Amino acid sequence: MKKKHIATGVLLIVTAVLVWLISATTGHPSALASHNYDQSPVRIDNVRLISMVRERPQVEERSSVLVNDGFIIAIGKTGELFTTSGIDESDLRVIDGNGSTLLPGLIDAHVHLWDEAELAAFLAHGVTSIRNLSGMPFHLPLSKRIREGEIIGPDVVTTGPILNGLGANTQDNHQIVETAEAGRNAVKDHYERGYRTLKIYSNLNRETYNAIRDEAIHLEMKMVGHTPEGVRALGVPRQSPFDIPYDEILDDGFQTLEHIETIVWHGLRDELDKEKMEALAIAIQQSGAVVTPTLIAHESLVRTAKSNGAYLRRPGVEVLNPLIQRFESGNMSFWSNAPQHLLDHESKRSAFYLHATHMLQESGVPLITGTDAGVFTIIPGSSMTRELELLVASGLTPYEALQAASVTAGPAINLPDRGQIAPGFRANMILVSGTPLKDISIMEHPEAVMVGGVWLDKNDLSEIGEAAKQGSSPRTARRLVEMWLTQ
Repeated sequence: MKKKHIATGVLLIVTAVLVWLISATTGHPSALASHNYDQSPVRIDNVRLISMVRERPQVEERSSVLVNDGFIIAIGKTGELFTTSGIDESDLRVIDGNGSTLLPGLIDAHVHLWDEAELAAFLAHGVTSIRNLSGMPFHLPLSKRIREGEIIGPDVVTTGPILNGLGANTQDNHQIVETAEAGRNAVKDHYERGYRTLKIYSNLNRETYNAIRDEAIHLEMKMVGHTPEGVRALGVPRQSPFDIPYDEILDDGFQTLEHIETIVWHGLRDELDKEKMEALAIAIQQSGAVVTPTLIAHESLVRTAKSNGAYLRRPGVEVLNPLIQRFESGNMSFWSNAPQHLLDHESKRSAFYLHATHMLQESGVPLITGTDAGVFTIIPGSSMTRELELLVASGLTPYEALQAASVTAGPAINLPDRGQIAPGFRANMILVSGTPLKDISIMEHPEAVMVGGVWLDKNDLSEIGEAAKQGSSPRTARRLVEMWLTQ
């Protein structure tokens, strides 16, 4: 009898563990379930409107916006905008904006998404669209679940897995391709799996990169990412030129170029020269490429070093993915204990990156906001405000910084009906107190967010913010294994 009790106890324990594993490796935070939220038509009254429509004034007072079925139906003056055909007046939810500022939802065009909990972190800070730049098998189905309304979350667009060669910048989540045949096959495989954008990385050799580029053109796929440098010989870049010169890449049709530090490294051969940067900015403008500066990516390293690691413990870091944080521990330790000469060197770089970004803006290069959220200590959601602050510090006006996070970014990441408050656009909006045109930092803590026509008030955002802390290491581990098995 005693043995039977023991066997029963073991069975119960095993069952409990299996149930926990299933729940831990699947699903999403309950706060993201769409059935929790009112799906009624909405009219938002009495707001200061920053529509980001280029033909309209920057600011329009006492405005109203009408939303139905996830899209903006009409805008007008409060008291003059009424319901249209197809909307039952009794179903309409009317929200008083109390004079707060309504803007398009923010777009983070460079993130690394590991888990559904991070969707909550983005929403809690008004980021309603994201572009993931390191594709994994779960990203396309997740994007579909959001589009179909199974869960609420920012729009998710994604590249395929990162295509790279062996070399100084190889990482564990990269798909390594070393020959032209491997490059072509990788592009075909990405296309067959449903990806339409390729993420390129810096170690690709010339033969492999050319094959990837040509196959991408054949399949009408976009290329984004780091410009390929070819084989890095001894002394590159200061004593010897790159195997693939930067100006050779500019004619290849990159949809977006990622990271201002990558542009300086490859385009200027790591020389912090303002005159050369001015010429490079003109060349990039002539190429038609869009640039995602991701200023906060490098600045986070400097802030960690300056604070001797205290920056890694600031409020909000609890939403960072727990498994990825373990992988980043060595990097965090290095920058927490960076020697003074390295800090001085990287601080000079940060100042130059601000200047270089301003030069790009002055030369007419379209800039879009990206944060590299999800890696190192870059917090999903709140880091968008840090990026906006840095863009303003570089010399952009607050309005220009917000353009980079909305009207410019939407089309640049293949979401042409995002980034403006105008009829026919997706109803992704953010309500903030005061005016961000005077203080960009107020964007960090919105009063309300609308995503896909779903209105999230302060209480909803509080619950969603708590859900952002529910990142799952087992779920992330399963997805990493899936990624490695499919490459």
